[in-house]
Amino acid sequence: MAITGPIEDQLAIRALHDNYADAVFRRDATDWGALWADDAVWDLAGHIVNGKESIVGLWQGAMGTFAFVGFFYQTGAIVIEGDTATGRVYTNETLEDLEGNLRRSIGRYEDTYVKRGGTWLYQSRSFSVLKGYS
Repeated sequence: MAITGPIEDQLAIRALHDNYADAVFRRDATDWGALWADDAVWDLAGHIVNGKESIVGLWQGAMGTFAFVGFFYQTGAIVIEGDTATGRVYTNETLEDLEGNLRRSIGRYEDTYVKRGGTWLYQSRSFSVLKGYS
């Protein structure tokens, strides 16, 4: 897999990732939720959630267990075919729980994207932890 397809769509998908990371840092559920298709699927390390409303609910619950979340990413692949695309994103997260304990996670998202109303959204994200540090 490489990065292929119209440059304007590549840039829009990269902006989708930028907006995702920014919303995580700001802990903004409205902005974060706006990045998902209504019928999206999120596979969070084997815990599968269907539908944007349920996805946002899970995210809000998870974020409530952390005093701080730092989320950085690197695009690994984007393959665009019309109004759908697939991609891969590597993540680097620093997490501080409510007791002040720090841990770090290196992960990978395997994604599908859909372009609806001229806007690219996450159709599915499948996350796996590649390496965790305490």
